[in-house]
Amino acid sequence: MLEGLYSAAAGMAAQQQHMDAVANDLANVDTTGYKKVRVGFRDLLYTPARTAAGAGVDQGAGSAATQLGRTLDQGALQNTGNMLDVAIQGQGFFEVRQANGQLALTRDGSFHLNANGQLVTSEGLRLQPPITVPRGTTGDQVTISANGSVAANGKQLGTLRLVSVRSPEALTPAGSNLFTANAASGPIRPIAGNGTTLQQGYLEGSNVDMADSMVDMMDAQRSFELASKAIQMQDDMAAIANQVKQ
Repeated sequence: MLEGLYSAAAGMAAQQQHMDAVANDLANVDTTGYKKVRVGFRDLLYTPARTAAGAGVDQGAGSAATQLGRTLDQGALQNTGNMLDVAIQGQGFFEVRQANGQLALTRDGSFHLNANGQLVTSEGLRLQPPITVPRGTTGDQVTISANGSVAANGKQLGTLRLVSVRSPEALTPAGSNLFTANAASGPIRPIAGNGTTLQQGYLEGSNVDMADSMVDMMDAQRSFELASKAIQMQDDMAAIANQVKQ
């Protein structure tokens, strides 16, 4: 009897995590370069259930949600008219250095110039390798080619380097649209010659499809309700059993 309660409760917890992930996707539908979370389900522990004759079927303990990484599909490119905005068309990430000194990756190319003339992200993080424009140069005077070459007033300033990892779907989210490498993703490494180009004056939109996400949320809600009804049924059965015993 209790096994049914545990299995239904595990199902409710799994669907709650699923709904949380979908809600987070919907909240970031307008976030530059955001990548949709992938959620899957796995079976919990099975225990043998045997009759006196030795026959029977193993009993499961329900399911649990597990995050499978992120869907790295290309988001739509949006023309902003800002010459310091850069969209990645293809694979790869920009590499930045966080305040704690750790390297991080991002697809958010909404750059600007800080007080020292360095090209930084919307959070003020410097690109790696750093790119500095001459004093007095405005964003409209900066040109960024498809291969990442950065120039201002005809002077070459550096290159926007794109990097990636062996398994980008396994990167660890670090907040503020950043990711960090880990053992599962593999180390950060430069990429070249893979067909990736940069688009100046554009930003990559989120790859979240609102219609699909709404369907996923409704599916999670219905599954949550079904598991809650299973708990109610188990409770009713326990009440009947108690009355028979009395």
